[in-house]
Amino acid sequence: MSYLSQTDPDIADFLNAELTRQQDVLELIPSENIVSRAVLEALGSVATNKYSEGYPGKRYYGGNQEIDKIESLAIERAKQLFGAEHVNVQALSGAPANIAVYFALLKAGDTVLGMDLSHGGHLTHGHPVTAMAKIFNFVRYKTDESGAVDMDHLRSMTLEHKPKIVLAGFSAYSRQLDYEAFKRIADEVGAITMMDMAHIAGLIAGKQLPNPVPIFDIVTTTTHKTLRGPRGGMILCKEKFAKAIDKSIFPGLQGGPHENVIAAKAVAFREALEPEFAQYAKQIIVNAQIMCDELQKNGFHIMFGGTQNHLMLVDVFSSKGVTGHTAETILDNAGITLNKNMIPNDPRPPLDPSGIRLGTPAITTRGMKEDEMRWIAQAITKVLSAPEDASLHLSIREEVKNLARKYPIYPELTYA
Repeated sequence: MSYLSQTDPDIADFLNAELTRQQDVLELIPSENIVSRAVLEALGSVATNKYSEGYPGKRYYGGNQEIDKIESLAIERAKQLFGAEHVNVQALSGAPANIAVYFALLKAGDTVLGMDLSHGGHLTHGHPVTAMAKIFNFVRYKTDESGAVDMDHLRSMTLEHKPKIVLAGFSAYSRQLDYEAFKRIADEVGAITMMDMAHIAGLIAGKQLPNPVPIFDIVTTTTHKTLRGPRGGMILCKEKFAKAIDKSIFPGLQGGPHENVIAAKAVAFREALEPEFAQYAKQIIVNAQIMCDELQKNGFHIMFGGTQNHLMLVDVFSSKGVTGHTAETILDNAGITLNKNMIPNDPRPPLDPSGIRLGTPAITTRGMKEDEMRWIAQAITKVLSAPEDASLHLSIREEVKNLARKYPIYPELTYA
C-alpha cells in the first residue's frame, strides 16, 4: 500500500482513475504529452522542500548548495540543447514567461506586434481579454487566405506601428515561420525580436525544425508539450537581455522557484540531448502528416493547408456540420481526447467554435506510428460523420481501449 493511499485514499483513488483514463484513451491534445518515470520521480523529489529565492550563488536562504547544482545543471543543459547565450529556468509556465519578458523590456503603452489568437496565436500574445492588453498596446497580424503569414503585410504593419517587440510563435498554427524574415523586418524599426516556441520546442530540440534561438533576441517556451518535460516555463535570450529578464522573473513577478520542477526540467533536457529524442521528434511530424492526409481524404478541411509540425487545426463545422464543442464532446465519449478551437475569422463563439485542434506528441511517445495514425483518422471520421449515434461512439471507445492498451503507460505505477 502506498503512503498516499494510507494518508488520503480519496486523492489516491482519483489519481488511479486518472492513470486508467490516460491509459485507455488516445490523447490528441497537442499541448499534452507523457513524461518519463525519471521526470516524474524528480518532480516528486525532496527538492520540493527547499526555498531558494534568488539564483545559483545568490540566494536569500541558506542550505542551497545542492539546489544550486541542480538549477545550474538545468541551465547548462538548456544552453546546450538550444544554443542559448543565457537561460532562466525559473518561469512557472509559458504565460508567466511571456509576461516576464513584457515587464522586462516594455513600458506601459509600448506596442507589441503578435499573431492573432484566432489565426493560431496565443492569449498572451495580446488578446483583449488578458491583463497585459490593458497595460501594453498589442497589434495583431493574421494569416492570409493560403494560410501563410504574409511577410509583406507584416512589414507594412511594423513600419506603421513601430512596435517595441515583434513577436512570432503560436498555439494552433501548423506551418513553419520564416525567422530570418521576422528578424529583418524588426531590424528596420529597431524592434526586439521575440519567439514563443512553446509548442514546437521538442521538435527544435530534436533538430527537426529550424532553431530560432540564435536568431531572435528572446525566446520563451514551456517545458512540457513536445519537449516532454514537467509543466513549466523557460526564457532563453541574448546576454544583453539577461539581467533584465532575471530581475523580471525574480523579484519582479515570482518568489521562490519550484526547484522540484527545475530538477525535472533538467532530467527532460538530458533526455532531449540523447540521439533517440531526434527520432522521436521526427516521428511526431511523420505521424501528424499521415493523420492530416487521412483526414483530408475523408473530407475534412485542414486549416493553413496541412501541417509541418505536430498539430493540425480542423474546420469540423464546414466539413461535417458539427461544432467544435460537439466534436470535442462526442470524441471524448469515444475515447479520443482533443480540444475545440477557433479557426481564422471564425463566425462562431470561442466556447462553441468551428474547429478542433489535435496533434501527435503523446501518442508518439507511446510508440504509435503510421498505421495507428490512419486508424485514428478513420475513427474520428466515423464519430463525426454520425454525431447522434451513441452506440457507435461506445463501440469505437472499446476499439480505442484495445489499441491504447497495446501501448501501456507506466505499467508498474499505482497509487493504491
